[in-house]
Amino acid sequence: MAKRRKKNPAKRTIIISIALLAIAAATYYSLYFLNKPRFVRYPGFGIDMPVNYTIHGIDVSRHQSTIDWEDVKAMQIKNIKIGFGFIKATEGIQNVDDQFKKNWAAAKKADIPRGAYHFFIPSKSGKAQAENFIETVNLDSGDLPPVLDIEHVNGTSIPKLQLGILEWLLLVEAHYHVKPIIYTNAFFYKNFLGDKFDDYPLWVAHYLVKDKPHIERNWIFWQHNETGQVNGINAYVDFNVFNGDSAAFKKLLIK
Repeated sequence: MAKRRKKNPAKRTIIISIALLAIAAATYYSLYFLNKPRFVRYPGFGIDMPVNYTIHGIDVSRHQSTIDWEDVKAMQIKNIKIGFGFIKATEGIQNVDDQFKKNWAAAKKADIPRGAYHFFIPSKSGKAQAENFIETVNLDSGDLPPVLDIEHVNGTSIPKLQLGILEWLLLVEAHYHVKPIIYTNAFFYKNFLGDKFDDYPLWVAHYLVKDKPHIERNWIFWQHNETGQVNGINAYVDFNVFNGDSAAFKKLLIK
């Protein structure tokens, strides 16, 4: 009768450990590398595009001068086209962007989902700035929620800044019956807004990163580049992506 080999517990432990490490490595690869946003150079757009996102858009103001929105709508390279446009409407307590009315009507005519934003001046009344925006912008079904663009402090204390922001947000929400979106950059949000406005949807600007904006809270739009090119616009333009699929985007639009 043949002698039975004695089992080697140490060898078995090593084999199991190697197998577990292999599984862990494969899981990490699939979660990090396969799902990590990939940037691909699109010469037509003039920039690297994060192709893991399906809905791309732009934001514009008078700095882009006259825009041919039909050309913007028609431009498509492979599977990427312009799926939305944010348009500057107002600034401070009385300024209206020179191109707003023209852009607002033309984007609608071209059937591009549009959104309007207000450039916030911290030293001015939040209430008066909200009134400027409300008097200027009429939102229709299919439009994106209103946006408050906050980029500067201008010597204003953080409590006063936050109070003015909240005043604008509450008045605008009460008028349009939809929660406004906050636009700012990742650094500004962390240092001046903190966790005071985490209940509001966030459109975050963060350039020169190759995976995602470096911010801890959730976000719905990411402005990833400011030197894009689009047919129908004779100037550099900001590029953005929506963090979700077409169903989530449709749900965001005003009913």
